[in-house]
Formats: sequence, C-alpha cells, structure tokens
Amino acid sequence: MTSDSTGNSTGGKRSGIDWDVAADTFDDEPDHGLRDPAVREAWAARLRGWLPRGPSDVLDLGCGTGSLSLLASEARHRVTGVDLSPRMVALARAKLAGRDAAFLAGDAAAPPVGEQRFDAVLVRHVLWTLPEPGRVLRHWRGLLRPGGRLVLVEGVWGTVSPVGIPADRLTALLAPLAEDVRVERLSDDPRLWGREVGDERYAVIAVP
Repeated sequence: MTSDSTGNSTGGKRSGIDWDVAADTFDDEPDHGLRDPAVREAWAARLRGWLPRGPSDVLDLGCGTGSLSLLASEARHRVTGVDLSPRMVALARAKLAGRDAAFLAGDAAAPPVGEQRFDAVLVRHVLWTLPEPGRVLRHWRGLLRPGGRLVLVEGVWGTVSPVGIPADRLTALLAPLAEDVRVERLSDDPRLWGREVGDERYAVIAVP
C-alpha cells in the first residue's frame, strides 16, 4: 500500500509504511491535503451529511495531518484526533492551531481518550489495517454517547494484489453492533480523489 491509496495514516510502520517519514509529503495527494478547492469542498459536503448537524464531539482516529479534523472543526465540531505517528500529530496540531481541537499520539485501535465519550467516531482508511476488526469496532462503539455514530470511510485498492476491506464484509461486522447501517458509495465521485478511480471506495454510517 502506498500513501496515495489511503486517506489517513495509522502511524508507525503499520501497513509497511513509516508514517513519520511519509508525513512531510502526505498532504501532496489531493485527498490528503485537500488543497484543491473542489476536492476540499467535496469532502466538506460529505462530512456535513455524515456528522451530527449541531456542534458535537468528534473523534478522528488515524487522523494523519488533520485534514478531515480541520473540516470538522470548520463545521463547529470539537475534535480530538489520534494518530500513531508523532510527526503526523505534530502537523495536525499546527494545522488546527487556535481551534477547539486536541491531538494525541496513540493507537487507533485503542485510542488514549480515557472515559471520554463522543458523538461521532470518524475513521478514514484505517480499519482495514487493524487485526481483529470486529473487536476494534466493538471498542469504537463503546466510545460513543447514546445516539452517536460511527463514520467509516474504507475501500479495496489495487487490482493485482488488492488490499482493503469490502463494504459487504464491513456491514456484516457492524450488523450485531448497530441498528442502522448505511453505505454510501464514493468511487463514482472523482471530486473526492482529484481524479477518476475504478476501485471500491465507500463510507458506512452506523448508529448503534
């Protein structure tokens, strides 16, 4: 997996990438840095549909350099970001300096947030890298307040040796954990990626 086929980092060397080394060029990809106004607005529009309407507490796991955290903050949400890469965390803190946001170095599978609860847990391109995804999803569900939601952006990338998690597998894992599970296909919207894509990309919004 190369950095241009995932949206956020899980940090460290998980997935064979040293994310501390990759951090300084991570935002060069259109869907990472969101520097193109059209790409940025495409993600902002999706987040408006996925996250709660009013100001809420959002946990961004595998936050990378904080691009989605910034969009959530601009939508008046209070953001806590977690990434395993200290360099990614440092860049996210700089990107959201002065905003109602906090960033912690830690494992997305077991984020260091104590007993804090959130209205939304946002995770982009992270779950597929984690062992025991069913167990991880149960833990993430436990981080939600009543009425909260999981917002999971995932996919399957590559054709020769594809990696990722298919939507049907993820929805099956969520079936015993959430009463409402909605899948939103993302592959057919090139604005999100800065180009046309032909692989499977999607978001799942799950409400326990």
